[in-house]
Amino acid sequence: MLLIAQVLFIIVLALATWLFSKNIVQIRRNILLGVEEDLTDQPQKRWRNLLLLAFGQKKMFRNPLVAVLHFIVYAGFIIINIEVLEIILDGILGTHRLFREPLGSFYRFVINFFEFFAIGVIAACAIFLIRRNVIKLKRFISKDLDGWPRSDANYILIAEITLMSLFLIMNATDPTVHNDPFVVSGIISPLFSGVSTETLHTIERTAWWIHIIGILAFLNYLPYSKHLHILLAFPNAYYARLEPMGKLDNMPSVQNEVKYAMEPETAPTGESQPTKFGAKDVMDLSWKNLLDAYACTECGRCTAACPANMTGKLLSPRKIMMDTRDRLDEVGKNIKKNGQFVPDNKSLLYDFITEEELRACTTCQACVQECPVSISPLDIIVQLRRSLIMEESKAPQEWNTMFSNIENNFAPWKFNPDERDEWTKD
Repeated sequence: MLLIAQVLFIIVLALATWLFSKNIVQIRRNILLGVEEDLTDQPQKRWRNLLLLAFGQKKMFRNPLVAVLHFIVYAGFIIINIEVLEIILDGILGTHRLFREPLGSFYRFVINFFEFFAIGVIAACAIFLIRRNVIKLKRFISKDLDGWPRSDANYILIAEITLMSLFLIMNATDPTVHNDPFVVSGIISPLFSGVSTETLHTIERTAWWIHIIGILAFLNYLPYSKHLHILLAFPNAYYARLEPMGKLDNMPSVQNEVKYAMEPETAPTGESQPTKFGAKDVMDLSWKNLLDAYACTECGRCTAACPANMTGKLLSPRKIMMDTRDRLDEVGKNIKKNGQFVPDNKSLLYDFITEEELRACTTCQACVQECPVSISPLDIIVQLRRSLIMEESKAPQEWNTMFSNIENNFAPWKFNPDERDEWTKD
């Protein structure tokens, strides 16, 4: 019977690992559809970003209470899953609490520590469920979360509560620790006081199996969920752009055209012209933009801080990221099915993100400032707007007037540069 359990466990573990690896490879392939961009400079600053933003969750601590709750869930997820290593080894080797004897009294300390974290995770997840479904904070009831995104967040919170509860039940019903129970599960164990040792063993084994299968299922759910940020927040923080926030990237090809027009003698011969300006579809964005889309937590802090959204305009930076991810998934499936991308008469611009959304952006950088995992919705917005204006000449008349003034008067206003200080004379 033990051998059958071992074989079954190895099969389940191998299948879960294979499925997860397959999905991660697909996501990596999708991200690399983006235009190449070198973000490997200043490694010391990048490691600092990774430690402070991803591990330390620095930006979350602007709201200390929520930050502490989130950190408990995050730390609990990381720390308690160290216990999964013992479960996996027990499943493969057919042992029970493999680390208990080698670690001695320290083992008891570790499990007690895990149990306190489990209680913290359960409490924090319950509070987050209340915030989403009872208190209904504005950023959690926004229409851009309608449907699957809203359900996804609830499913994850419920799953985490279930997994932590199973961990405690597993410890509370383990006959091998019945005479010396752990602290938290020891409070629960009296509930099973009238149960026979054999039944306790059955309950413990059932909780053990559901717990580990639940974790493996959770692992394979991540690639389909916003909670993929649990993994991608780390590379996203490392590869964050390090330029000052107010600096927008210019296209060298455009700058060179202006330079060559003013200084024809500097123009090289035979230089290839850019094939397109800006981005119309996900393949025109950089790989970092696409990594941003997959790393998005859908927390809505960007949209809550967006002045355009506050004034009732259609723009939602969170939706920009969600739409980019949805389109990228669609393109990835197209390539997987056909071996290469077959035009589907769709694009990120128009079919997912509208002109009205793009024009509402003031490029104030509030969304970039608020994002806890170093995502830049603004960069995607600017590239899509660049395509609209430079590829399709689609700009409101007010913008065209401003462009003309800048070109002729070196300022957005229709005044001769020589007369710009006339107002000071009175």
